[in-house]
Amino acid sequence: MSDKETLGVYASKAAEYADLTTAANTADPLLTAFIAETVPGGTVLDLGCGPGTSAALMARAGLLVHAWDPVPEMVALAQQHPGVSARVAGFDDLTETAVYDGIWANYSLLHASRDAMPRHLSAITNALRAGGRFHIALKSGSGCKRDRLGRLYTYYSDVELTSLLEDAGLTVTGRAEGVGTGLDGSLSEWISLAAHA
Repeated sequence: MSDKETLGVYASKAAEYADLTTAANTADPLLTAFIAETVPGGTVLDLGCGPGTSAALMARAGLLVHAWDPVPEMVALAQQHPGVSARVAGFDDLTETAVYDGIWANYSLLHASRDAMPRHLSAITNALRAGGRFHIALKSGSGCKRDRLGRLYTYYSDVELTSLLEDAGLTVTGRAEGVGTGLDGSLSEWISLAAHA
């Protein structure tokens, strides 16, 4: 993600976002399932980790956690969690082959442009070990637009997102949807897919 306005919002609201995600992640059944379905003690990547609240729970569960985010302020918060190896990096920095047992992309790839999504999903597939787990959550809908804070989002339907994952060589194994309140205070519909390589 290279949209400067979006990055700027996250930089200025890092602490506020940490407060918002800490409560949400503690009770997240999708994160619980991801951890349970990942090889015990496996290596995982939190891609677009934000303040590292998901990464912290993964580390507490015994996983070896790498956490990446393009916003230095977010990475500084993520680095404070025991067991989390965090660094400033974006989607295009994912160039490894068969190194992760799981990749968690929770409301991060929704900031990538639509034309870049196939490239990012291909890199994710390549970085996963055989049978590795992948989680993606996005806001559902169509088109792209900015929220009230100025963050740029790309929206997807279930059908479109499923097709993109399958085209990248992933097998979709589960889905969930719902409505939630984001950092800007507005309600948004979301979709999450679970897949494996």
